[in-house]
Amino acid sequence: MKGTAKNAVGVAQVVAKVLRRSQVDPAEVREILVNEATPVISGLAMETITETIITESTMIGHDPRTPGGEGIGIGVTTSVDDLDDVSPGREVIVVAGPGSDFDDVSAAINTATARGVHVRAAVLCLDDAVLVGNRLDVMVPIVDEVRRSEAIPLGMLAAVEVAAPGRTIRTLANPYGLASVFELDPEQTMSIAPVARALTGNRSAVVVRTPAGDIADRPIPAGVLSLDGERGRTKIDVAEGAEEIMRAVRQVSPLRDAHGETGTNVGGMVASVRGAMAEMTDQDVADVHIQDLLAVDTHVPVTVRGGLADEVADENAVALSTMVRTSHGPMQEVAEAVRVRLAEDGLDVAVRVGGVEAEMAVRGALTTPGTGRPLVVLDMGGGSTDAALIEPSGDIRSTHLAGAGDLVTRLIDSELGLDDLELAEMIKKYPLGKVESFFHLRLEDGTVHFQSDPVPETCFARVVVLTDEGMLPVPTRHGVDHIRMIRRTAKSRIFAVNAVRALEEIAPTGGLRQIDFVVLLGGCALDFEIPELIGDVLAPFGIVCGTGNVRGVAGPRSAVATGLVSAYLEQG
Repeated sequence: MKGTAKNAVGVAQVVAKVLRRSQVDPAEVREILVNEATPVISGLAMETITETIITESTMIGHDPRTPGGEGIGIGVTTSVDDLDDVSPGREVIVVAGPGSDFDDVSAAINTATARGVHVRAAVLCLDDAVLVGNRLDVMVPIVDEVRRSEAIPLGMLAAVEVAAPGRTIRTLANPYGLASVFELDPEQTMSIAPVARALTGNRSAVVVRTPAGDIADRPIPAGVLSLDGERGRTKIDVAEGAEEIMRAVRQVSPLRDAHGETGTNVGGMVASVRGAMAEMTDQDVADVHIQDLLAVDTHVPVTVRGGLADEVADENAVALSTMVRTSHGPMQEVAEAVRVRLAEDGLDVAVRVGGVEAEMAVRGALTTPGTGRPLVVLDMGGGSTDAALIEPSGDIRSTHLAGAGDLVTRLIDSELGLDDLELAEMIKKYPLGKVESFFHLRLEDGTVHFQSDPVPETCFARVVVLTDEGMLPVPTRHGVDHIRMIRRTAKSRIFAVNAVRALEEIAPTGGLRQIDFVVLLGGCALDFEIPELIGDVLAPFGIVCGTGNVRGVAGPRSAVATGLVSAYLEQG
């Protein structure tokens, strides 16, 4: 963490690397300058604000790629091994477990049909829907690849629906369709509505009605957030959504601290962040104060209770990012720790605090050709958004806000249901494409790219991330347009919103039109679409916004280091 003695190791490594690259003799180094940096630590969590409660249903909606037949079948779930005991005239849904051979299943169904049993549909464990369907005397809808088929309750009323190729199911994805199939009353229809939402867009699905109370969820409330600011105190229910939360934050800002209601989702989140930050800074939990909070409306795939194939329903949620600013340890102690570490590595040189980070960043940014005062530096990192304004008089104001790249990654991961933060990070950083053959792919902008070497077999017919190291397949059925929309929306809701928030805090009287130039610095300034998004949101205010080019050669990097050297030279 920058600004702490623990960062001395990283500083020593950076110094050694820059000396090697510049081919400077370490003996020529007279002094090393470090900036006055106040540690800023951010934490975030996803808080579900609506809860899924399902009773009287078991659901299978995993949407296999190759179901069999089409239409809807309604009947009582019956094991394929018990078909011989079924009386003629009964309507059944055949369930076949992992040990069932497709020849045996199809033969058993044909025999039962010949006896007068009305087989309305079949549910298979293995990938055998087409094989079984091709051998049946009477075609019925078949759903396969149900890994936990043995968990399907037998002797229960069930419905199976398979849509035609290129279509999606209609009856089981409609709450009133489910109510019609299972003869539900209004209260039961409300409780089963999440099942319908989870099945929307599927080509196939199965719903089984189980005894009342057999499956239930105990919801944990989102909880109430208590805000303590310099302009008063207030409480806000997280379930009211991000807009209301941020309105409450603005009412009391600047924020001094925030607490979550005990026994709720938000209470656990705030307590966890506070504890983690206390451990990182070697402080008591009571001394850790949350000084900024960003809330963003989103949606998360929530596992549906009663599902047998990892079914999920998209539920509304609020993403919360909190930030703690600490004064842990004087900067002089950090400088001394750096000196000691460098001495251990054979570089005995003085280390001095050369200036405050915000001031040095502004100095460095002003070396970007075409800039002038008043100028704002906007540095968006992983956890926080930092901004500093230098006025024509030379006065400097700065602010630090919660929410940046890490929150964007978390949103992408959650909304796509990836459960893979590394992949979500790649989706955030790189453009997408769809592999259409072994030798060409269609990029997200619609253009087609041909290549001489065949694509890896793991990427064929998949959406891929075009990283610097090659193609990375995305294990989801979402199309390119949907993934791109989620990526851009997440960036806009975090970076664009936080850019405006930061500028409003440091601009004179809060008016953005009093700012002429905004220079983007840091890693996010190198992103292929973030500068464009921020530029678009600031354009109506007449602000010149773009990626910094420190010293005309360094791009958005090394602004603070450049400012330190500039200040040192001015001092003589």
